[in-house]
Amino acid sequence: GEALRKIGTSAEVFDDFTPLTIGASGSYQGTAFMLVGRLQFGTDEGPWNEWHALFDNGRSGWLSEDNGRYVFAFDLPIAAGTPLPEQLQASAPVTVDGRPWRVASVVRAKLLAAQGELVQPPPADRAIVVSDLRSTADEVGTLESVDGQLTSWSVGRSVRLADLKMSGLRETGIAGAGEKTIKAQSPPCPNCGAPLKITLATTQSVVCDSCKSVVDLSKGIGPDMAHYAQLNRMEPGIPLGRTGTLPIPSGAAPLPWQVVGYMERMELMAAGSDEAEAWREYLLYNRQEGFAFLVDTNEGWSVARVLTGVPEVRAQSAKWYGTPYAKRWTYTSETTYVLGEFYWKVQASQRTQHEDYEGSASGHRAFLSKESTPGETTWSAGESIPAPMVAKVFGLDADAGAQLQRGGPMAGGGSSLAGLVGAGGLISWPALIVLLIVVLLLLAWCSQDSCRDVKRAYGAYSAEYQQCKSRSAAGTRSYNGTGGAWGGFSSGGGGHK
Repeated sequence: GEALRKIGTSAEVFDDFTPLTIGASGSYQGTAFMLVGRLQFGTDEGPWNEWHALFDNGRSGWLSEDNGRYVFAFDLPIAAGTPLPEQLQASAPVTVDGRPWRVASVVRAKLLAAQGELVQPPPADRAIVVSDLRSTADEVGTLESVDGQLTSWSVGRSVRLADLKMSGLRETGIAGAGEKTIKAQSPPCPNCGAPLKITLATTQSVVCDSCKSVVDLSKGIGPDMAHYAQLNRMEPGIPLGRTGTLPIPSGAAPLPWQVVGYMERMELMAAGSDEAEAWREYLLYNRQEGFAFLVDTNEGWSVARVLTGVPEVRAQSAKWYGTPYAKRWTYTSETTYVLGEFYWKVQASQRTQHEDYEGSASGHRAFLSKESTPGETTWSAGESIPAPMVAKVFGLDADAGAQLQRGGPMAGGGSSLAGLVGAGGLISWPALIVLLIVVLLLLAWCSQDSCRDVKRAYGAYSAEYQQCKSRSAAGTRSYNGTGGAWGGFSSGGGGHK
């Protein structure tokens, strides 16, 4: 192959606290390798790294970040007719070298820095466009152009750092199982001045513990960090920082997962709809596996991971690893509240298009979720998990565990009219008067706020309270916690970003 070019460092590297570093070594598919170079790119959504891995047999590969996980990819020859990435659109089908793919994202990037040994000169101060593609074979492909000329085509698969048996990683990059990845930093919040706690290696957004402002870290840490304010609400049912041991997916070895982020999302009501569903998502982290999502919806709890590939989709169905799924919902959601840290850039009132599919796998309800924004499409796969298990593994007490049950009425139980009915099945005059008084009292109560129990439980600004009020306005006077979408999974990031 082409001789390696030793370039040193071309610019100041943005310290993103990745656990990877030049000189770290490991093994992939039975062959040893060492990381000898790095390219660091940046977009409006934040930076990402592509690490040049040199194998003992002389082959070169690329170890890159992928939605909080990692992908090992290898350059392939560029076939005739391969499109430029700037010609593609997210979610569209495309054929490359005779194979079908789906476009996951298209971004315009710039080279931030280059280090070590690379296979060709880095594209400094040039216009770079990168498109990530996904296949039904669980692969990710990357097209890259520089100044309008197609320069590379690579194909890879998702990998776990633990499986690569790596040594020489940065000590600040990987801590104990399930724990956060770097020593906490405490720059001042640009809104209130309180210290921000930045602890995750890939954090792009963090929420101030004091004023709850959402601070953008994608451009680095400094006095001009962008931010937006949000109203204080009640704390999430599972506290941030809490660790629970779960098998994700079921059948896998149980691992410790730590809650590092929390998000509330709400379905936007379509024309003619009388209900808007709300749900919660907890971002979980494990040092070996990366990130996962624990989702709390009206239909119960589920856990999910972002996919490297894409399912096979036909009309109203989808298939992933042989499991069939039926399409259930199409809707738009809006992010209404966040806490903690996220590996993607969180934006105020961020809207996402969803397609949800449901099937059955290993005795569990199984789900596929497609999420689309103007520049990116991601797929996630998940399965149901019982609420009592969630409460148990995260060490919640009885009261907190009871709050995780959302399948029934908020309060109260059934009552009988048998005592009001006299002989012959007729209601007596005194009983009728009592009944009328009860009805009038109920109407008066409803006219004040039929959702006050929801307001007390979740807060005046919660998505649940807003959902209950929308139902009440449509003529449904109770919050029954049933029906509607099961929720999607935020992923942000996208591709090798």
